Amino acid sequence: METAAKPGIPLWFKLAYSAFCAVLVPTYLMAYGPTNFLYFCDVALLTTLAAVWLESPLLASAPAVGILLPQALWVVDFLGTAAGLPITGMTAYMFDAKLPLFTRSLSFFHFWLPFVLAWLVWRLGYDRRAFAVWTVGAWALLSVCYFLMPPPPATSDLPVNINYVYGLSDAVAQSFMPGPAWFVMLLIGLPLVIFYPTHRLLQRFARTAPALSAIPVRS
Repeated sequence: METAAKPGIPLWFKLAYSAFCAVLVPTYLMAYGPTNFLYFCDVALLTTLAAVWLESPLLASAPAVGILLPQALWVVDFLGTAAGLPITGMTAYMFDAKLPLFTRSLSFFHFWLPFVLAWLVWRLGYDRRAFAVWTVGAWALLSVCYFLMPPPPATSDLPVNINYVYGLSDAVAQSFMPGPAWFVMLLIGLPLVIFYPTHRLLQRFARTAPALSAIPVRS
């Protein structure tokens, strides 16, 4: 009788990741409300939780396609800001003493999550369906954020302009093109400029995850 296959993800990592999410989710719910979990990065964080426990290449690959490049920019900007040389200013809030240190420390997941996803894809393999899955999911999220969520400026602590569907500023909606044109540009541009290039990189440098039919049944 064959021995059971060795788990792809160590138990200690599953427990540590779960403990982090168990702290972050209620904290964010109280601080920002449930709509905060419509952000791509938060969706990726929770999808990764499922990927870790299910050891699913698809659930690890899809958020990798969606956030590796944007979060890499976050990492660079964070390091630049820490050194006094901000790149985009997107991580300035991490150094704002007016914000609770504990909440800011939780937000540091933006720094380490892309490395975790890269490790998971390396460990589990890359599922080539990830580009299509994340793209369709992103279209759904963008539609919810554009048609149902509030535009800038903020009138409370609840998030506005989620996933930048109204422009790059949370203070005022962009005005250099009609709002619907900006929305359509996101629907087309994100897959072309971010998701597909990441998909191709992962196809090139990560091993392909085995097809479901190719996974042997252990007994």
